[in-house]
Amino acid sequence: MKYTMTVSPDFSPKHIAGWYIFNTWLQIQLSQNIHLELYDNFNTQRAAIENNEIDIIYANPFDAAMLVRDKGFIAVAKPKHKPDEAIIAVSAESNVQTIEDLSPQIHIAKTDDPDVNMIGMIMLEPADLNAENTSTEIVDTYVLVAKQLFQNKADVGFFLKDAYDDLSNFVKEQLRILVSSQIHVITHTLLIGPNAQAHHDDIQQLLVNMQDLPKGQGVLESMGISAWESQTQEDAEFMIDLMDTLVD
Repeated sequence: MKYTMTVSPDFSPKHIAGWYIFNTWLQIQLSQNIHLELYDNFNTQRAAIENNEIDIIYANPFDAAMLVRDKGFIAVAKPKHKPDEAIIAVSAESNVQTIEDLSPQIHIAKTDDPDVNMIGMIMLEPADLNAENTSTEIVDTYVLVAKQLFQNKADVGFFLKDAYDDLSNFVKEQLRILVSSQIHVITHTLLIGPNAQAHHDDIQQLLVNMQDLPKGQGVLESMGISAWESQTQEDAEFMIDLMDTLVD
């Protein structure tokens, strides 16, 4: 049987090759045919999920709720020491020094990354800012979010912390971090759908021991992941409940 794997579109472009290498490594370890399909944006990926085209996914925490509760996916593993945190940044030349310095009608640059945007809006609340008194510009990548800032086309930008850290030094020198979240327990997670769940235990065992398996450490490094740790369905449900609480 052929399976299709995909990755949340918010991963750093520098790790594209790493995910293809991981896909090849996993196929060899499992002796299974797995096709890696990458999508340019969340809407296209969600359409594929809705059409039951995805069997394995490295999912962002926001989409995990839909995958687990609506599509019957189950948790396998999460990256160790790699929580999803969000950053709000401004241009290095901005006069804004704190969130409270921001005023209504600011313009926000962001991608369509749902959990980052949710956390970003929560971090704007001390300035009494919300969707009604701000405007947004949605761009395709975090590099373009940065460009909106240093071209003075936006007042603040929302970034996934990992993506911000992966920006070039040249780009980061033109930005300044205003605030960073410290939630710690929200993370991307590897989930498998109903068609592939017969392989759950094998995949989980492979991932948690990956750094000790042939070529495993090198593959992890190419993905920007130090190691995997197992994730139970209860762990996933707890994270989903927390996301629901934050949204409310």
